[in-house]
Amino acid sequence: MTSLRVAVAGKGGAGKTTLSSTLARLFARQGRDVIVVDGDSNPNVATALGIGRERAEAIEPLPMGLVSRNLKGNAALKEPVMDIVTRYGGLAPDNVHVLKMAMPAHADEGCLCSAHATVSALLADIEELENTVSILDLEASPEHLSRGTTRHVDALLLVVEPYYRSFETAKRMAALASELPIPRVGVVANKLRSPDDASAIAEYCERHGLTLEGELPWSTLVLDADKAEIPLIDFDPTSPVIAAVSKLADKLLQAP
Repeated sequence: MTSLRVAVAGKGGAGKTTLSSTLARLFARQGRDVIVVDGDSNPNVATALGIGRERAEAIEPLPMGLVSRNLKGNAALKEPVMDIVTRYGGLAPDNVHVLKMAMPAHADEGCLCSAHATVSALLADIEELENTVSILDLEASPEHLSRGTTRHVDALLLVVEPYYRSFETAKRMAALASELPIPRVGVVANKLRSPDDASAIAEYCERHGLTLEGELPWSTLVLDADKAEIPLIDFDPTSPVIAAVSKLADKLLQAP
């Protein structure tokens, strides 16, 4: 295996960060080198991975001066990708590396074009790494798609809850993703309380030509783990949610 680059998107509160962090830990336990990029301007992935608050807050965002334009006019890293990961990343349990996208430090700072370009270039260079999985946890906004930040991922997962507004967010993001060279775009149904919930999402996906990649059950253990500030994979490794995410991880390693 060379590399697998996955982006996780969806409506706010759909469960993107829990899914991203759990996937990361599971891939790492399979012996993969894992790099997680927190692409949310309100970063939470480090703590979701199991890094304590103080250490998580001490992780510096990626500087905006890490990229330059190559001869093709594309953003390219100025340094080897693993040098950047080692210098700016934090280390989570199971040896997962986590990076933060640059974020505004003050009001009225202007656009984050350079921050998005840095993440895009990072994902492009990660393709050359052997046995590596990278996961980009996106904020609840289509900006990463409209800016093309996700153009270098191999798979985009759209996390959906069983209600209409969440469905519509996934449909809009899928439409934007179809204009980028992303080979695999799929839906992950989350917080399913009943067979009717699962059927509603499956029917919506079929009606709108969306691929259903995975189904995750509702569990109060997710809330309990979050309150305790402990990753679900450590809080209850036998949770049905962990089993469902593990199944998804195995599926992602298969050819589309």
